[in-house]
Amino acid sequence: MIAAVSAITDLPVTGTPMFLVLDAGVNVRSRLESVDGDIFTVAAPLETVGPAAPGPGHQLDVFWAPPRTRVVLPARLVAISDEAPFRWVLAPAGPARQSNRREFVRGGGGAAVRLTRGDQGIDGALLDISEGGLRCWIDEPAVLTPGDELRAAVSLGAVGEVEVTGRILTVREAPHGDPGQHVVLTFDTGEGLARMIRLYVMTWEIDERRRRQEADAGRP
Repeated sequence: MIAAVSAITDLPVTGTPMFLVLDAGVNVRSRLESVDGDIFTVAAPLETVGPAAPGPGHQLDVFWAPPRTRVVLPARLVAISDEAPFRWVLAPAGPARQSNRREFVRGGGGAAVRLTRGDQGIDGALLDISEGGLRCWIDEPAVLTPGDELRAAVSLGAVGEVEVTGRILTVREAPHGDPGQHVVLTFDTGEGLARMIRLYVMTWEIDERRRRQEADAGRP
């Protein structure tokens, strides 16, 4: 067991959205579920279920996004629960640190997405987006393979429509018995496009924070 009480004390409250860095520029959304001594538990990301899931001992960075900063915690995967709801048990692998790097925070959801490959068009719904990628749901299964190149057009409300070209990272069956698939697309963005996505995610984060505050205020 890694003794890292100082790192644990830097963890936010349970229920806080967290992000697990799977690869350079690629992260997936999760949530802090519990803290128990020198270990903590997060919701298993949907993108890593099944054979793609890393095993115990895997090293990764976990980060969360309080206002105006990012807190990054190196971590080691201790265990994965073998029954729903699936959880990852993690232990700190070093002290938490603040970072001004542009970790690609994902947010948003619900917007219409149009995926295009050659002459084939696929309509979907946005689950979340960042400067480095997006995750969307398509209700009709399609023949899509990791590594395939796709174009994606996404309407980000008042921010405007963005169009990106990227490659498929993963394709998964939709969870909970829902029809269709979840598709994760990664891409590179120029500063103008990255600024639009950051504005959209920032607005979404503010709205989410306001909704949580209103929900807490309404509790007895």
